[in-house]
Amino acid sequence: MDTRDTPATRPIRFFHRGHVVEISGAHPTRSVLEWLREDARCTGTKEGCNEGDCGACTVVIGELAAAGDKSAVRGLSLNTVNACIQFLPTLDGKALFTVEDLKAMTAGPLHPVQQAMVECHGSQCGFCTPGFVMSLWSTYEHHQAHATQPSRQQLADDLSGNLCRCTGYRPILDAGQRMFDLPPAAMDTAPAIAALRQLQAADGFDYRAGADTFHAPKTLAALATLREQKPSAQLLAGSTDVGLWVNKQFRALGDIIYVGEVAELKRIEVQGDQLVIGAGASLEAAWRALAQRWPALTEVWLRFASPPIRNAGTMGGNVANGSPIGDSPPVLMALDAQIELRKGARVRRMPLPDFYLDYMKNQLEAGEFVQAMVVPLAGPKRTVRAYKISKRFDCDISALCAAFAIELDGDVVRSVRLAFGGMAATVKRAAKTEAALTGQPWTQASVDAAKLALASEFTPLSDMRASAAYRSQVVQNLLQRFWLETRSVDPLAPAATSVWSVMPHDLALQGD
Repeated sequence: MDTRDTPATRPIRFFHRGHVVEISGAHPTRSVLEWLREDARCTGTKEGCNEGDCGACTVVIGELAAAGDKSAVRGLSLNTVNACIQFLPTLDGKALFTVEDLKAMTAGPLHPVQQAMVECHGSQCGFCTPGFVMSLWSTYEHHQAHATQPSRQQLADDLSGNLCRCTGYRPILDAGQRMFDLPPAAMDTAPAIAALRQLQAADGFDYRAGADTFHAPKTLAALATLREQKPSAQLLAGSTDVGLWVNKQFRALGDIIYVGEVAELKRIEVQGDQLVIGAGASLEAAWRALAQRWPALTEVWLRFASPPIRNAGTMGGNVANGSPIGDSPPVLMALDAQIELRKGARVRRMPLPDFYLDYMKNQLEAGEFVQAMVVPLAGPKRTVRAYKISKRFDCDISALCAAFAIELDGDVVRSVRLAFGGMAATVKRAAKTEAALTGQPWTQASVDAAKLALASEFTPLSDMRASAAYRSQVVQNLLQRFWLETRSVDPLAPAATSVWSVMPHDLALQGD
């Protein structure tokens, strides 16, 4: 492979198997998985679905930990990702760990994670096993570094992005508990840290292969300038959606502008009475910040895709994508969030519902990009809930997602926001239903009237995930559930109609 730098570009450089790797000539959309299997001959990492769903290709990406990072592992930030949808140039300046690395971390023949899988019979056909091992290894390192042990439920949450057709998961969870009982084998992070410090670059990274380019600016100002210069270039964040365009639709992306190196876009901070979530913040970090302030959002956070997807993907990308079944926009709309857009030096804000014009169409101008989501931090009277309905409990796309926020003045509805994904061409608030509830007592009678309004609010489609009738009925049931969870209980009042009265089996599958 020719490793000579081309004008104004340099090779991709990252730490792998104990040394720095330099790569030139690989196409910018070549996946990490393709490079591992075909070039590096590290075939432990498997290709299953090739769309970030099954977890067979799970690897761990290491970066220098930021100051104050409480989840750091001895100076490194370690995160699982799906190698099949990560483009090779996004590894620049990072460390890549695969199942082949575990051998060097222990004096015995097997790492404790692998030994536990053997002892607990956690592998049958074995195809998915390397992906499970890497997810378990990430969990192992995080808990070893902080002298803690995960609960069985935490293990299940950490493994929600790894699918197995053989074992039924019980022996794999057994292995996750067993690995902490075996003689420890902590990774020596010093070589990786030393290499990553040498690879740090003050300026951006530009890479070219043939006619296509990959640009990774380091500052927000540089990104804004580059975006104005290249308005037709493909913006890339976590690649959890764009990667599928390449793998499944065989699309050529042309020039790529990668936002993953812009530290300012990754910030999540409180500014006055607002929570500002940078568009480059990972889904995991963004959902954690929301759930810390509204704990009722925790289940939707944990059910949003999988840890490898949440570690790579960004909330800004999920919002900008504009999918009508995206799970972030309904929650952000219920929280009355605004979206912040930037073009050059100009920054503008608008209510998130105004951003969406039609199916996959939005207000972005040429050369403009999403800079942040701004969430008001309201007083304690606001009650928030979110509900995800999908065929599979973990790691599945929503049939619909509902997010509700209500503020009561005594027993009277002062304000209410009801946002839905999967019910229209865009994520949308139910304006008529909100109007029917505002100013009314928060009672069963008011909810029944609101359900009538909600029944006529949307004309959903029937598709592979749910029928129109199913969606229409479930959103009414969810409004009923919301009332049951937030009403003021009168011990003398008659029992309310159960939320399960129409579709007990289907809604019970959602874990309630």
